[in-house]
Amino acid sequence: MPPKEPPGRRVPGPARPRPSSSAAPRKPAPARQAPARRPAGARPAARPRPRARTIKLGRPKPRLRLVSVGLTLVMLAFVVRLLQVQAVDAAAYAAKAEKHRYQEYTLSADRGEITDRAGIALAASVDAYDITADPKLFTPEESKRTDAPEQAAALLAPILGKQPAELAKKLRTPKSRYALLARKQTPQVWNQIKDLKKVYAQKSRPSQGGNGINLLGGILSERSTKRVYPNGELAAGILGYVNAEGRGAGGVESMLDKDLAGQDGKIRYAQSGGREVPTAGSRGTPAVPGADIELTIDRDIQWAAQQAITEQVKKSRADRGYVIVQDIKTGEVLAMANAPGFDPNDLSQANAAAMGNAALQDAYEPGSTSKVMSMAAVLEEGVAAPDTHVTVPNRLHRGDRLFKDDIDHPTWYLTLNGVLAKSSNIGTILATGQLGDTQAESNKVLHSYLRKFGIGSPTGLDYPGETPGILAPPQKWSTSQQYTIPFGQGLSVNAMQAASVYSTIANGGVRIEPTLVRGTKGPDGGFTPAAEPEQTRVISEKTAKTLARMLESVVGDEEGTGTKAAIPGYRVAGKTGTANRVDPELGRYKGYTASFAGFAPADKPRITVYCAIQNPTKGSHFGGQICGPIYKKVMEFALKTLHVAPTGAEPPRMPVAFTP
Repeated sequence: MPPKEPPGRRVPGPARPRPSSSAAPRKPAPARQAPARRPAGARPAARPRPRARTIKLGRPKPRLRLVSVGLTLVMLAFVVRLLQVQAVDAAAYAAKAEKHRYQEYTLSADRGEITDRAGIALAASVDAYDITADPKLFTPEESKRTDAPEQAAALLAPILGKQPAELAKKLRTPKSRYALLARKQTPQVWNQIKDLKKVYAQKSRPSQGGNGINLLGGILSERSTKRVYPNGELAAGILGYVNAEGRGAGGVESMLDKDLAGQDGKIRYAQSGGREVPTAGSRGTPAVPGADIELTIDRDIQWAAQQAITEQVKKSRADRGYVIVQDIKTGEVLAMANAPGFDPNDLSQANAAAMGNAALQDAYEPGSTSKVMSMAAVLEEGVAAPDTHVTVPNRLHRGDRLFKDDIDHPTWYLTLNGVLAKSSNIGTILATGQLGDTQAESNKVLHSYLRKFGIGSPTGLDYPGETPGILAPPQKWSTSQQYTIPFGQGLSVNAMQAASVYSTIANGGVRIEPTLVRGTKGPDGGFTPAAEPEQTRVISEKTAKTLARMLESVVGDEEGTGTKAAIPGYRVAGKTGTANRVDPELGRYKGYTASFAGFAPADKPRITVYCAIQNPTKGSHFGGQICGPIYKKVMEFALKTLHVAPTGAEPPRMPVAFTP
């Protein structure tokens, strides 16, 4: 039995000889015969494989050239762009990079203090913060929230006292990297916001289920200062206030804003994501703090004056009132109180009509306190003496009017001293009529003295909004003004001008320009005193002393109108005033201006006090009745505060009347 063939193994057949190229041509194939039967188990012989077909490729060189040209153009574009960025437009792109990389902020200068004459702060600056934001961090891309501005605004609004819609609007400014949300906030407010930021920072942690983004991360702060007034309403009319930008907007704050404000500095630093990069360094110029201003005001005397006038204005239901206290020898203003006042710490609650300094900004007809200037002219010109007899009828016809005194009376037989003591309008008209041969000449002489006393001119304080008063040239005085101006109607003054008249008489006839600033203290601590005030002789010393004795009769004589201003132990010189008041809204006379002016001690004058109340509507409207007590209260306090000893000598008793 023949051996079996291993499975899968192929048995090669006999090799076929390859025809050579030199062989004879093939013979035609014989006719096809039926195939012979294969032996059992034999495998068919393998057929020859067909020869593989050859694929011809395109020429590669053109394609390589095309790819090379394309790559060259791309590289050329990159090179051109690189040259543009690094060479042609390098400065512009560097500037843009600087703008976005670096932040520049203003360093606010510390505003100088305003103090009284003893160095007690009346206005000061404390640390505060401007609350700011980076709006970009509240965009949906950065915050991963579509309502991030609204959510943040709802959290901040109760703390900042703002409306949520207002804050949300500021946070929705993605093109800006800076938004100011609130100015001048206290450190307590910023601490509340920082605490809230910490809470939301914890909530944003992935471990707490957050997305890693703090909702309040874009809320920032800038150090600033806030103006505060430790004494509230005290001296607010003098001090004024600052606006939202921290600039003086009234009073001394405005008058001396350049000195108080100092010079702001700048700082520039690199930032990333709204935060400073410590390693990048920073540069800038430091802020220069403002100078401290020392006023002539005595805080204690200012308090006494303000308390007294506030109480009387309320009691009389008046429109307003003012009290001025002045040092006679130096011209320094020791107090300038207004009522009603305002609290510069909270301007939202202030009455706009009370936010100025009415003692300098109100122009009004002074009334009988002005008669002292008429008497000064009469005495200085030598046309009458204190004991000159003046017969005063109940009515006096002059021009187109009948003039009268405050009260009806039988014919009075008064001395010139008595005319002043009893405040007679008619007696004053008769006395000043002697200043010239004609009424026109008398008007001219009187006008010259009024101008010397400072009427119609600024006081010299350079206070913002101060009125110089109104005094027409004598040739323009109307028929009635020729006779009303001598007793204080038909001209207007401010309270400081009225007080200065009495200080001039008390100072021996020399007018010293009033001053409100003693000096400044610079950042280096050096004190620079204010310039010496201008001094002008108005009347002779003899005339001034005579007037002082006549003014004592107003207070000390039982016939006088100012007995309520008497101070036990001191000789007091003063004068009452009750004038018809021009209503600024109606443009006509309505109501009264009550006033009292004087100085003490009369024999050695040290202090002048002036008081005026506008439109008292309850109780008396006479100056001696409602302003005399204020004068007494304030003068007593000032004399004790300044340690002025009581008067030793008795006042002279000058005759008030004569027997015809």
